[in-house]
Amino acid sequence: MKFRISAVSYTNTKPFIYGIQHTDFINKIELSLDNPTDCAQKLIDDVVDIGLIPVAATLNLPYWEIVSDYCIGAVGAVNSVFIFSNIDIKDVKKLQLDPQSRSSNNLSKVLLKNYWKVSPELIEGADDYTTSTDPETAFVLIGDRTFGQKEKYKYVYDLAEEWRKFTGLPFCFAAWIANKPIPKEFVDEFNQVLKFGLDHRADVIKELPVRNDFNLEDYLMHKLDFDLTEGKREALHLFLKYIKEL
Repeated sequence: MKFRISAVSYTNTKPFIYGIQHTDFINKIELSLDNPTDCAQKLIDDVVDIGLIPVAATLNLPYWEIVSDYCIGAVGAVNSVFIFSNIDIKDVKKLQLDPQSRSSNNLSKVLLKNYWKVSPELIEGADDYTTSTDPETAFVLIGDRTFGQKEKYKYVYDLAEEWRKFTGLPFCFAAWIANKPIPKEFVDEFNQVLKFGLDHRADVIKELPVRNDFNLEDYLMHKLDFDLTEGKREALHLFLKYIKEL
């Protein structure tokens, strides 16, 4: 039996995908590439066995376990998970949520309630959720669609950086989660494969399209922090606690 794995198709996951596709591991699994919301839904629906899912989605799983020492995380600014706004966050009247995200929408809600202490109207399914011309409407945007967008808005809130200001902790956006027990031998090999990909980030960067508006090398080598440390595990569980209290 081949384990079915869903991974996010964003640039932040490219090192992991490189490791999977450049080793024999690819022949032992069924791999699909999805956006974060679909990745989570596949795991919830048992369409896959393991997913690199937004950590907030674990609340929709009757059983879950972390199956890797690696994650999508950050120790400060991550530079790809933002609230963009035309005015200060404390004056925002409406916040458009990102339909491709669970964790970042929830992180926004947690910060609004507990850190900024404001309660704007939350908008789901906005026609053009990736922009805002209304001065009092801000929006959440994650992943590659944020590249090159920082200069367009007066107020830019990096959610990993804001979380660190709020809690003093790093943040774990997505982790490799299974919806059933996974054999230790498989997990050990999986970790080796993911480490192989991370060790070859320079090769990954060479394969990516060149961008003049975004530093991909800084992003993959420095902004993202892929080790699932104790601090990130603590942050994960604290984040889930805050979500339950929303």
